[in-house]
Amino acid sequence: MNETPKIIGETDKPLNAIEKENKKVDINVLKARAKAIEDKENTKNKIAIIFFLLVLSVTGIYFSI
Repeated sequence: MNETPKIIGETDKPLNAIEKENKKVDINVLKARAKAIEDKENTKNKIAIIFFLLVLSVTGIYFSI
């Protein structure tokens, strides 16, 4: 009754000792990926600004009439 139970779970097992191949990363690929993400964010920002200006101008015209 005084013994600690020996429960071996996934967290107790050692990590896999399989060595991964050293893959070289091309800086141009990383730059292209970062530029694609940045372009996507810029497009979203441009759409949001155009929508805001459109709503602002429509409300201005509505209240000026």
